[in-house]
Amino acid sequence: MSSDPWGRVDETGTVYVRTSEGEQVVGSWQAGTPEEALAYFERKYEGLVVEIGLLERRVRTTDLSAKDAQTAIEHLRTQVDEHHAVGDLEALRVRLDKLVSTVDSRREERKVQKAKQADEARTAKEALVTEAEQLAQSDQWRSAGERLRALVDIWKGLPRLDRKSDDELWHRFSHARSAFSKRRKAHFAALDAQREDARKAKEKLVAEAESLSKSTDWGPTAARYRELMDSWKAAGRAQREAEDDLWNRFRGAQDVFFAARSEVFAERDAEQVENLKLKEELAVEAEKLVPVTDLKAARAAFRSINERWEGIGHVPRDARPKVEGRMHAVERAIQEAEEGEWRRTNPEARARAAGLTGQLQAAVDKLREQIDAARAAGNNAKADKLARELEGRQALLDQALKGLEEFGG
Repeated sequence: MSSDPWGRVDETGTVYVRTSEGEQVVGSWQAGTPEEALAYFERKYEGLVVEIGLLERRVRTTDLSAKDAQTAIEHLRTQVDEHHAVGDLEALRVRLDKLVSTVDSRREERKVQKAKQADEARTAKEALVTEAEQLAQSDQWRSAGERLRALVDIWKGLPRLDRKSDDELWHRFSHARSAFSKRRKAHFAALDAQREDARKAKEKLVAEAESLSKSTDWGPTAARYRELMDSWKAAGRAQREAEDDLWNRFRGAQDVFFAARSEVFAERDAEQVENLKLKEELAVEAEKLVPVTDLKAARAAFRSINERWEGIGHVPRDARPKVEGRMHAVERAIQEAEEGEWRRTNPEARARAAGLTGQLQAAVDKLREQIDAARAAGNNAKADKLARELEGRQALLDQALKGLEEFGG
């Protein structure tokens, strides 16, 4: 017979293991010595030790589910309870019981963690829904669309909630995306319609611009081009390709017209500069007639100069006031000489001037007598009033006398 602290083999080859409840039959061994029998069942015990150790490690370090862990524990417990090994089986039962507690504890921890994750996922999804509903009202089509697509990716990365809650939140989230897509589609459809209207309007503007490009009616045509440009700006933008093509045609038509006008105006400007030189020479010739000494000769000479002036044509606009002003000054001098001559040779006008002068002189003399009389009577107030009236009559008299002198005294 052979034995060790945890088991023995009797003379019949039966193998026993010692437990707290007494010896339990492990099995029968007939193929070898009792020592080999004990060694065999001790190795089976060591195998159980290894398996329990591996299970403990898996429970501690991996995400082994509680259900799978419990199944593994029950399998090992069956092997221990069936007493097919020699060793401290009670110690193995203690380890398995402790492992059950660990699994239960881990199950509760995971339950709490899962509940926490569910709350966090709910909060995150509610935030995504809120943001999506806000974005659904945005007119920032590009950035809002990109953000909504990013929210979908974020949603997919979050854990699912209970079916009812997850479906309700997803419905709101999906509805917000659909509302945004519908609004964006309607916006771009309206924009396409506007661009098509703009294209049609600009086609007409281009057609008119091209029909005007050969016009030589410079002023009205240039004004019409400005109106067409205002209409172009007011029409809005067409589709990009159409817009570029229409603009090139529109601008090209204007360029043809304004290039032709510039060429004509350049020739006209050169001609006007030459005209200015000629008119300045005539102005110098006219200015030599002043002061007027021979009215008849001055009048004839100015008439000749003016006829040549009228035949020259336009001068540059900015130079026109100055050179014409010189001619007008000579013309006024001749007119003043004519008026003076007329006054000197008009007897009726002279008589009227002499009569007026006589009336004013009599009135002045009478006022002086009245002033002297008032002062002699001590009525200075009346005298001062009459004196002020005398100043006015005296001024009129001086003016009349000056006019009378122009008639030759």
